[in-house]
Amino acid sequence: MDFGGTIGIITQARMTSTRLPGKILLDAANVPLLKYHTDRLRISGLPVIVATTTNREDDPVVAFCEREGLPFYRGSENDVLSRFYYAAIENNLDVVVRVTSDCPLIDGNLILEGVQTFLKQGEGRFYLANGVKRTYPRGFDFEVFSFELLKEAFIKGISPAEREHVTPYLYSNPESNVIVIPFVNENDYSRFRITLDTPEDYELIKLLIERFHCDEMDYKEIIKVMCDHPELEKINAHIEQKKL
Repeated sequence: MDFGGTIGIITQARMTSTRLPGKILLDAANVPLLKYHTDRLRISGLPVIVATTTNREDDPVVAFCEREGLPFYRGSENDVLSRFYYAAIENNLDVVVRVTSDCPLIDGNLILEGVQTFLKQGEGRFYLANGVKRTYPRGFDFEVFSFELLKEAFIKGISPAEREHVTPYLYSNPESNVIVIPFVNENDYSRFRITLDTPEDYELIKLLIERFHCDEMDYKEIIKVMCDHPELEKINAHIEQKKL
């Protein structure tokens, strides 16, 4: 990519999930799910930074990062926006890709496509995401925005939702004057849930990795597995995503 600045992926990770505590270090085929997640992010060729908390419970996340040679930043548990802001500063990022660590089968090459689309927009107040108009399965989610917009959100975002969920100030605040770019797939596969938040989600992801080797597949191949095996979708189809 012909871009003069630094682009990096920041993934937020913590052990104190309410519905499935410790989920990111659960394993499939004797490998921690966080390793699948970060390895697949690295496929993009972009730097990967883990934003975790200062809580003692997240010491295992830091130990994982140290073993894997991954840069990390420790900050506030609830003010995730500040965690991203300071992680971006520490790593001199000009463009930030935001992902969450509950997506062990995320596709680094899909993220790269999104980043290339973002860069083609040129200068401006752009926010690109594949979740604002959902066509990809939940679990392949990413957002792309400039550090300048992140800084503005950090300064002006004041509601608890804006601090906890990082980007609502960018895409839902009319005063921000941000141009939202939906990154969409040609077909709608939003019915599939390949994210990790409940025991049922974990059951599905273990099957996808241990039986179907989806950790070796790109997003199109994973979607094909889901389409070819409708019984998989039923495992967690009843789960409701937590609201912002």
